[in-house]
Amino acid sequence: MSILIKGLNKVYPNGNHALKDVDLEIPTGMFGLLGPNGAGKSTLMRILVALMEPTSGKVDIFGYDLHKQRKEIRRILGYLPQDFRFFAKYKTYEFLDYAARLSGMNSHKQRKQAVDAMLENVGLFDVRERYANKLSGGMKRRLGIAQALIHEPKVIIVDEPTTGLDPEERIRFRNLLSEVSKNDVTIILSTHIVGDISSTCKCMALMNKGEVSFYGSPEDMLKRTEGKVWRIQVNSDELHEVDKRYPVISTIPSGAGWEVQVVADEITGYQAEAYPPNLEHAYVYYMENLNARGNY
Repeated sequence: MSILIKGLNKVYPNGNHALKDVDLEIPTGMFGLLGPNGAGKSTLMRILVALMEPTSGKVDIFGYDLHKQRKEIRRILGYLPQDFRFFAKYKTYEFLDYAARLSGMNSHKQRKQAVDAMLENVGLFDVRERYANKLSGGMKRRLGIAQALIHEPKVIIVDEPTTGLDPEERIRFRNLLSEVSKNDVTIILSTHIVGDISSTCKCMALMNKGEVSFYGSPEDMLKRTEGKVWRIQVNSDELHEVDKRYPVISTIPSGAGWEVQVVADEITGYQAEAYPPNLEHAYVYYMENLNARGNY
């Protein structure tokens, strides 16, 4: 495993227990960290990139102890935070050159080669003269990941990278991360968007209220929700009642009524048939049942 996390806790001065005895083993490749806003994902990310001290616990990153070897860990890390911003005075290539210098790349010739290659890789070479803060939302996210990759880190951490992107840019961004992960790199993708996980990650964790509620592959999560997704045919009056009784995933007009997909252990009072789950179904089922049943 590239990252080992044992008994990690974070309690803020206001008493908020943001992380509660988190244990995780993160392999190389794409690792998905899924959960709602406030689940503790961003707190965990900030601890892993040595921007925040945990209250207790141990983190080992490629053999380095986070508590004792923070400087060494920062050298092998790339980070794209959710609120990543650019300096208005820098053009696109100038910003990436600045990031390369911060990473310790002192040779001008080496930096130029690295910057040009990286801009080509992320599809920004043609806009290299444009000021970074004038790029589109998707281009800004691509430049953000470029600065995280410029020094060829072993671990890349991205926090909510596709929020606000259109579908085409979201797919492009995920494909870019997938290509990078093939080079024995660990990429931690923290998100609340289920599609970002299901299409790219072979291993994942689900967080809720500071705890790890699931750890495994997306396929494992799907298997645990087989027989928990239902398709119901209802009329307009019944639709509102179904919405009150069960978590509704989708409603589709069907003839004079509606075809409704819900997640539940069982359905009573309606004619229902089992429906094959996808990761979105599984996520909703887990989140609806965690408080009532405890962590899985």
